[in-house]
Amino acid sequence: MNAALPATSSADRKTRPQVNLTVLRKEQLSPHMIRIIAGGPGFKDYAHNEYVDRYVKIVFPQPGVDYELPLDLWAIRESMPREQWPHTRTYTIRWVNLEAQELAIDFVVHGDEGLAGPWAAAAEPGDALTFTGPGGAYNPAPDADWYLFAGDDAAIPAIAASIEALTREARGVAFLEVDSADDVLQITAPAGVELHWLQRNGVLAGSSELLLESLRTMEWLPGRVDVFAHGERGYMKGLREIFFVQRGLERSQVSLSGYWAQGRVEEVFQAEKKLPVGKI
Repeated sequence: MNAALPATSSADRKTRPQVNLTVLRKEQLSPHMIRIIAGGPGFKDYAHNEYVDRYVKIVFPQPGVDYELPLDLWAIRESMPREQWPHTRTYTIRWVNLEAQELAIDFVVHGDEGLAGPWAAAAEPGDALTFTGPGGAYNPAPDADWYLFAGDDAAIPAIAASIEALTREARGVAFLEVDSADDVLQITAPAGVELHWLQRNGVLAGSSELLLESLRTMEWLPGRVDVFAHGERGYMKGLREIFFVQRGLERSQVSLSGYWAQGRVEEVFQAEKKLPVGKI
């Protein structure tokens, strides 16, 4: 367990309700991506929204801390010291089946690294999956002439959901960075959307120039573009330069977000984002 304190939040049980689901099954999508499908009676508490990048904050109880069951994150935050709060990790919902009352979340797994990845690798049917949310902010702009997607492994679930939400006539380009050819996933894209899988081949995520170089040198399509670019913080800084300086895009055309930062756990990364330097 990392030493970072669990993150604080301005959300509460009304703005971000807690949902208690059960793991139904698990799928190994690639060597580094595992899909957890969850549902059960607690699905009745899931408040669906219409954003394609809908995300939740998964709750991970700290080992060795005695929590009253059933787990109530908001009650814990009101009654227990912060160092005993469960940790949370932010993940995109890959898909939701409201009729079947189940949803899927994809996890990037790199061995024992991190908190959520090892949990997903060890998860079994019947295990609890507790989260708060969902939130969300993005839908493809209906008046765009074309769409541009860019991201690393962590952003692929959100990018894939966004691509699959496009109309059949949509045009666009996606640059998706993964470790190797074995990590290329099936995405149902419109015929006019080109998918480019960039392979690091052993280079650590967040350390490659593949994504930035591909965006710098790509053939820019005519018309107004709608951009969805998410992933490691350093990548996003470089892409900001490309989109706003090199290409002169308007802020309203670009959804740009750092999902994670190399060498930072989420608590530290989220705290840094709230500082003045993190907002530049």
